[in-house]
Amino acid sequence: MTTGLLGGTFNPPHYGHLALADAAREHFDLDDLAVLVAVRPGHKEVELDGETRLRLARAAFPDYDVELDPYERTVDLLQAGRWRDPIFLVGADAFSEFLMWKEPDTLLTLARVGVATRPGYPKELLDHVLEQLTRPERVEFFEIEPVAISSRDIRDRVSGGEPIDALVPPAVAELIESLGLYRTG
Repeated sequence: MTTGLLGGTFNPPHYGHLALADAAREHFDLDDLAVLVAVRPGHKEVELDGETRLRLARAAFPDYDVELDPYERTVDLLQAGRWRDPIFLVGADAFSEFLMWKEPDTLLTLARVGVATRPGYPKELLDHVLEQLTRPERVEFFEIEPVAISSRDIRDRVSGGEPIDALVPPAVAELIESLGLYRTG
């Protein structure tokens, strides 16, 4: 059984996250996909608590297993040993920083890494990372259609009173509105 793991802050989740999940499920013929909402990500600050972001992620991914990830670092999650040879899914931007992750080579012994690339992304950035890894064969690239969306842009739009309907699933937009998330003042 092949399980994909899609981790992140999902602050908020958007159509780009969904595109990555759907493309990975098809490309890797995944039996299961778990969406893991980082409670306390070790690499960035988040203004919303994990439970609120979990609600947003469940609204965005109703067909997937969505749960909280209590670990600050991906390798710690994988060392907990819950999945057998999963595929950890990341975008090309995240993979370009993979060498700065905690114990990237150990991570590759615990999981394969599926990297979503898009047309026009500089291949040399990805090749540079691969050249530094002891297990580059554990990394597999797959292409997705570019989705020009960022969570930061969505938060800024909500704060500015702009619509986000084209950027997030309707259930996410409704939850953001009903909870009054990302408003300033």
